[in-house]
Amino acid sequence: MSYSSREVHLLSRPVGEPTPVNFELVTITLPALQPGQVLVRNRYLSVDPYMRGRMVDRKSYVPPFRLGEVMTGGAVGEVVESNGGPFQAGDWVQSMHGWREAFVSDGRGLSKVDPALAPLPAYLGVMGMPGLTAYVGLLDMGKPQAGETVYVSGAAGAVGSIVCQIAKLKGCYVAGSAGSDAKTAWLMQTAGVDAAFNYRTTPVPAGLARSCPNGIDVFFDNVGGGTLEAALGRMNDFGRIAACGSISLYNATRPEPGPRNLGLIVPKRLTLQGFIVSDHDDRMHDFYRDMSRWIAAGRIKWEETVYSGIDNAVPAFLGLFSGKNLGKMVVEI
Repeated sequence: MSYSSREVHLLSRPVGEPTPVNFELVTITLPALQPGQVLVRNRYLSVDPYMRGRMVDRKSYVPPFRLGEVMTGGAVGEVVESNGGPFQAGDWVQSMHGWREAFVSDGRGLSKVDPALAPLPAYLGVMGMPGLTAYVGLLDMGKPQAGETVYVSGAAGAVGSIVCQIAKLKGCYVAGSAGSDAKTAWLMQTAGVDAAFNYRTTPVPAGLARSCPNGIDVFFDNVGGGTLEAALGRMNDFGRIAACGSISLYNATRPEPGPRNLGLIVPKRLTLQGFIVSDHDDRMHDFYRDMSRWIAAGRIKWEETVYSGIDNAVPAFLGLFSGKNLGKMVVEI
């Protein structure tokens, strides 16, 4: 029996902010299963800001998407047919075969997930790459100590929202910035931060002066640009900056000037550490142990913004850059 699948291809490389014309929805026929192969139908797809960098043809920590070919991203799907091997029909698996409805695999790169332990979309968010990013970035790069002030930019996103809550679990005072009043309310009322401000209505320097009256000891940066400059001005001596992303710069068409106050790094004896989560697979065991325990105890909350259908994968991705997501953005197939 043959199966068809729709998948999203990168049609052209965006200049500035991506638009729907940069993508193409293509229908393909999947090959018949060979011995040891499985057919997986995806249930949830992940769209993430880092994918914007892969749309540019340049050398980076991960190869760029190729024009005219299906893109890749995190996904959770069900094995619906098996021709031997370690996976059987009915298994739920996590993979990097997103941006498509279904695929045939020899099992490499697939890992089983248990929907009894966490809802399926959580394996793309709080129990997946964003959760590990938050865990490693805060604990290993930021090294927060009880009583210190932690500031998180992009605090209502998939990574930032988890950073805020882990910092609270570690006994820190936590402040966050986000792009709407609804998001800052969620941060205060659900994530339990101590202070939050809307950077669209409050200039970041003023928001930090009010939210972090005792300065900043740890800054988890998801935004870069002017937010990084403002945070540098509020850092305490020996402060640590975990540089996770710079979403404010991802669609820039020319090099943006760096923070004008980088000279503060020396007199304040600051540490600024960029990191890539894929370098820290050795932390997976600790992450799963701690995050599972925190979730079971009700100490970590999360949100998902869900778009429906593969034809909405591109609008979901584009929505990341206009702040349409609260928590993790996923596409349900």
